Amino acid sequence: MPTKKPERRSQSTATEDAPAGRSSFTLERAIQTLIVLLLCVFVYVIFDSFHENLVVVGDSAPDFSITADNGRTITPSNFGGKLLVLNFWATWCPPCIEELPSLNAFQRQFAGRGVVVLGISVDKDEKAYRDFLTRARVSFFTARDPDARINAEYGTFKFPETYIIDTKGKVVRKIISNTDWMNERMIQDVESLL
Repeated sequence: MPTKKPERRSQSTATEDAPAGRSSFTLERAIQTLIVLLLCVFVYVIFDSFHENLVVVGDSAPDFSITADNGRTITPSNFGGKLLVLNFWATWCPPCIEELPSLNAFQRQFAGRGVVVLGISVDKDEKAYRDFLTRARVSFFTARDPDARINAEYGTFKFPETYIIDTKGKVVRKIISNTDWMNERMIQDVESLL
């Protein structure tokens, strides 16, 4: 009579399959954990890319170093005056162009009183930038940041936007959009900061 070897074999096979089942379960768990981790990293990267710095009055000005078109290096902590008027602008920005004559006159009026005006352009086209400066005869310090890194540090993505920074590196005023820099109220405000 035949023996029940096949049954034994199935027990033996079941015993041999148990570790494979555990191994399969462990591999499945590892893949699930990896997917969750990758999802968390993805969410963080998306959040971080949308999270922008936003500098407001009272904040420390984000540090930067830029060489102005005249060769002078300017930083928020070493600009050579009592107030730094940091203006972000572009040649393709109509409100920026509209603001320029009054900012130029403002710079001439306050230059001898320790106010330093620095216009940082985000123009990518260097020739258009240089041609514009030649035509406009800008009298304040200018520099070009075609990668728009500095304005991004300040949370500025619409132009013009201006920050007035004191010698301690604190933002004491923030002006969003274009303004008349020769307006009596503006002049009195700046004088109160000196």
